[in-house]
Amino acid sequence: MATNTITGQLIGYARVSTDDQEAQLQRDALRAAGCARIFEDKASGKNTDRPELTAVLDYARPGDVLCVWKLDRLGRSLIDLVSIVDGLRERGIGFRVLDGALSSVDTTSADGRLFFQIIAAMAEFERSLIKDRTRAGLEAAKAQGRTGGRPSVVDEDVLTVARARKAKGESVSAIAKALGVSRATLYRHLGESA
Repeated sequence: MATNTITGQLIGYARVSTDDQEAQLQRDALRAAGCARIFEDKASGKNTDRPELTAVLDYARPGDVLCVWKLDRLGRSLIDLVSIVDGLRERGIGFRVLDGALSSVDTTSADGRLFFQIIAAMAEFERSLIKDRTRAGLEAAKAQGRTGGRPSVVDEDVLTVARARKAKGESVSAIAKALGVSRATLYRHLGESA
């Protein structure tokens, strides 16, 4: 295995899913690895709002290495993980996993880069399969006469009632409230502007 070349600092990122969980084990491992600074989120992995992840990504500079205790602490999915690590690579920032089955991921080494490229290829393949399945599903639905999108809340019966009430001089706001639809939706179906 090639020797690792780190020109910047090691930066840690820890995440626990709930307020009840404690990140002490992760912090200890990151400190033992030599992380100069540790950023920590308390958020589910499915949560896209992870302010400390955003902060660590902004903080890291070329030559730095972002460290996580285990791979699942960083990404919400394989595709998300690959996207984050690829963004780091493009900025000249390394990535290292300290523990777990994938602790061999260290993009500052030749072996780690190779391993991560294999993971990235698998994620790209997964993305391609998802697109193909989605396209096939949409085509099958279209062949059966179904179209995508949310069903309209204004059907012909509701529109007939709305037109009749409008013809009697009732305001669009009052009609929308009585029919349980928004004014904008009603205007759109009546073909009028505000």
